[in-house]
Amino acid sequence: MIASTVSRTASPLRPRLLGRSVVNLVVLVSVLYTLLPVLWLVLASTKDRDALFSSDILSLSGFSFVQNMKDLFAMDGGLFGRWYGNSLLYAVLGAALGALISIACGYAFDKYRFAHKEKLFGLVLAAVMVPQTVLALPLYLMASGTGLVNTFWAVFIPVLFNPFGVYLGRIFSQGYVPDEVLEAARMDGAGELAAYFRVALRMLGPGLVTIFLFQLTAIWNNFFLPMVMLSDQDLYPVSLGLYSWNSAASVSPEYYPVVIMGSLLAVLPLILAFALLQRFWRSGLTAGAVK
Repeated sequence: MIASTVSRTASPLRPRLLGRSVVNLVVLVSVLYTLLPVLWLVLASTKDRDALFSSDILSLSGFSFVQNMKDLFAMDGGLFGRWYGNSLLYAVLGAALGALISIACGYAFDKYRFAHKEKLFGLVLAAVMVPQTVLALPLYLMASGTGLVNTFWAVFIPVLFNPFGVYLGRIFSQGYVPDEVLEAARMDGAGELAAYFRVALRMLGPGLVTIFLFQLTAIWNNFFLPMVMLSDQDLYPVSLGLYSWNSAASVSPEYYPVVIMGSLLAVLPLILAFALLQRFWRSGLTAGAVK
C-alpha cells in the first residue's frame, strides 16, 4: 500500500522535473546566444589591429581600448561623432514625436465614433504587416518629387508614422483610460483637447513609454531607408556610417578596430534607454491584463 502510494506520488514529479530541466536548458542556450556576441564585441573593442587579425582576443596582449576610442573619433575628420549625433536626433526626437502621434491616433480610434472607423483601423492593421523595406522605394519617389532627397527630413518624416504604434495606442487606451473618467472631465467643463492632455495623456504614460521604446529601437537600427535617401555622409546615422567604414575595411584594414569600437558605442543608447524606462515598459505591457 505504501509502495503504491509512493510510486503514484513520484510519477507526476518526474515529468515536472523533466519539463523544468528542458525549460532551463532552453533559457540557458538563449542567454548564451544573446550574450556571447556582446561579450565578443566588448573584448574585441579592447584589442589592436594585430590582435584582431590573429584572433587573439582572450589574451591580455594587444590592449588598445583608449587608442581605439581616440582613433574612432579622429577617423575621417571626426565623422563618427556627427553620425552619432544624427542617430540621436533621428531616434530620440523621432521616437518621442512618433509616440505622441501614435498614442493620439490610438486614443481617437478607441474613444470616438466616426464614419468607417473599423475599416480605417483595418488598413492600419494591414500596414503593420507591410515590411518597411517595401516602402523605401515609394518613399524615395515621394521625397524626390518634393525635393527632400539627401536631406534630414527625408529620413526623419517617415519614421514619425508607425502603424504598429497606432495599434498599441488603441490597446493602451482601452486598458488605461476608462470612459467614465472622460465623462467626468466633460461634466466638469473640460473640452476634448483638455480632457485628452490633462486626463487621458497622463493615464497613458506607461503606454507612451512603451511605444517610445519600440520606435526608438526601430529608428536607431534603421538602415535601408537612410541608405536609399542619403548620399551626404554628414547626414548618415551610425548604422549606415559603420556600414560604409566596414566596406572600406577590406581595402584599408585600419578601419576594423574603429568599426568594432563604434559598434560597441552604438549599442549603449538602447541599453541605457531600456534600463532607465523598463519600469514603465513592464507596466505598459500588462495593460488590460486585469479587469
